Amino acid sequence: MEIKEIGYLKTAFPTKFGAPRQSGVAKTSPATLIFNEEYRVPEALCGLEGYSHVWVIWGFSESKQEKFSPTVRPPRLGGNTRVGVFASRSPFRPNSLGLSVLKLEKIEKDPKYGHVLRLSGADMMDGTPVYDIKPYLPFADSVPEASGGFTDTLEDFLLEVSVPSEVKEKLSSELYDCLIDVLKNDPRPSYIDTPSRVFGFLFDKYEVKFTVDGKNLTVLSVDEV
Repeated sequence: MEIKEIGYLKTAFPTKFGAPRQSGVAKTSPATLIFNEEYRVPEALCGLEGYSHVWVIWGFSESKQEKFSPTVRPPRLGGNTRVGVFASRSPFRPNSLGLSVLKLEKIEKDPKYGHVLRLSGADMMDGTPVYDIKPYLPFADSVPEASGGFTDTLEDFLLEVSVPSEVKEKLSSELYDCLIDVLKNDPRPSYIDTPSRVFGFLFDKYEVKFTVDGKNLTVLSVDEV
């Protein structure tokens, strides 16, 4: 079976570190789906405007493995506890495919790329390949009584974020809201808890540096790179 790449995503995350761990965790995280030229056909999107969310099937382009590993170490379990790969969302899988539900903000005609999808809630790196999209169907896809496995037992890891006033002036309101969403969900690996350590990641055209002490995250700087 041949899987064709239908397009790619433009997001605010040039690297894996800093990108949300799951779709919808950072609800304001923007993405634009740009279709490859072969699929820039407006008729293919006819009717999609009636849906609020879409499933996006995409590729873990930066997570390659030489051989199959039946177990992985989820970051939220501290990085030491192993679970089966099929009981996790790990990118290290037999087929490097990701599946995310994103909010469809709008369908827009771009002068260069034709019709594109403006999305939010993205958890992908910039340039991530996309293999398919499908409408999200609330009557079939939502299961309110579903159990969440080991994730049901995880403690609340949301952080209080402190940001210097000048940072907000550097970013658009969309990027600022996205950054706060990302930071309050704690982008660090769970097994690292050193209050004096300075962490940093690339975000859009900026480098963000921060420290974490307990439940408090303090942004040190947001500088253009």
